[in-house]
Amino acid sequence: MLEFNEQRYLDGRASDPNELGWMRGAPPPADKRITFESDAFLDFPQLRWSLSHMRELVPTVNVWRGPGGPALIERSDKTAEIDALTFADANGRVRRFDEALYDTYTDGIVVLHRGRIVYERYFGALEPHLQHACWSVTKSYAGTLAASLVHEGVLDDSKALAHYLPELRGSAFEDATLRQAMDMQTGLNFSEIYEDKSSSVWAYLAACGLRPPLAGDCQMRTQCDFLCTVGKAGAHGETVKYMTANTEVLGWVLARVGERSFAQLLHDRLWSPLGCEEDGYLVVDPAGMAMAGGGLSATARDLARFGELMRREGEWNGKQLIPASVVHDVQKGGDPTKFHNTTLPGFTYRSQWWVTHNELGAFLGRGMHGQLLYVAPKAEMVVARLASHPVAGSSGNSPITLPQMLTLGRTLSA
Repeated sequence: MLEFNEQRYLDGRASDPNELGWMRGAPPPADKRITFESDAFLDFPQLRWSLSHMRELVPTVNVWRGPGGPALIERSDKTAEIDALTFADANGRVRRFDEALYDTYTDGIVVLHRGRIVYERYFGALEPHLQHACWSVTKSYAGTLAASLVHEGVLDDSKALAHYLPELRGSAFEDATLRQAMDMQTGLNFSEIYEDKSSSVWAYLAACGLRPPLAGDCQMRTQCDFLCTVGKAGAHGETVKYMTANTEVLGWVLARVGERSFAQLLHDRLWSPLGCEEDGYLVVDPAGMAMAGGGLSATARDLARFGELMRREGEWNGKQLIPASVVHDVQKGGDPTKFHNTTLPGFTYRSQWWVTHNELGAFLGRGMHGQLLYVAPKAEMVVARLASHPVAGSSGNSPITLPQMLTLGRTLSA
């Protein structure tokens, strides 16, 4: 048993969904069945199965990998060396790399060094070919696409959101700029407390189709309905406050201006050109709108491909898929005077990426329950980690994972 936030949970081995027998049998017995209607599929330990099987629970749209064969990734195995690494976590406890994977409820991890797979492991319900919920790592895809369209002149990040989406007039988003949404600098009346199901984020999840409709709610049946009701709680542009509603508006702008769905944009600009091994998929709401703030499921290898593209400054097999200036702007980071997250000292936020400013030059895509895309250019390293931690926020895993990644990067670059 492990304890987080004064609650005790089965540890990474005991909560293995194969050991617990979730969704086994024809049909599975009632006490081992995981369903959308129960509104418990995101509870622990059920989520250890659910996050590898989201398309079996909620409506989704495919992100096609395209007609060609996958782009092969060379291997240079360093499993034994990496497993044996030791590091001190944020509390000073010395851990082994492999044991820390269980302690952070890892489902899958792929480590690239200089573009080669040096480490790859899977646990629980996840397999190499299966897609896993990326949660808010989806934001980094959306932010990168938006920044690319700004570079191309298709979008103007100085314009108000209502310029692109007149439906937002009267909401808090009306006078926020596109850049303020991209950098999480809006003053919204939106609470993102995952442990509190009365928080705004849970009403938003229901509107996106990730929870059953809330009792008595006849108005907010889609994410666009929800976004149009978000009120203002302060001035825009003053501070970074992480709110997923910003990314959903960003996804709406991408679909409106690009005249293609978010899923189609991902296919056209990333999935097909990168030669992904498997399709991805996105959660869609009752109106068919994809969830840009956290709806993507992808394999660990395909997530790593996106990270490698960013490490290579947008170049892939001789083609510039993402403008190098977009990657440089992310690496530069946001305004440090507006970043007040005391749990991430030294960080800033830019275009839906967390920027560490550490010795590895790392920038991160992060998602609840432990999802991580760690891009470390100075170590020539990319790590894609998928997980199902019982605590939705980062407090349960970051004190272990961030020192773990720093040690790994130092070792690979030595």
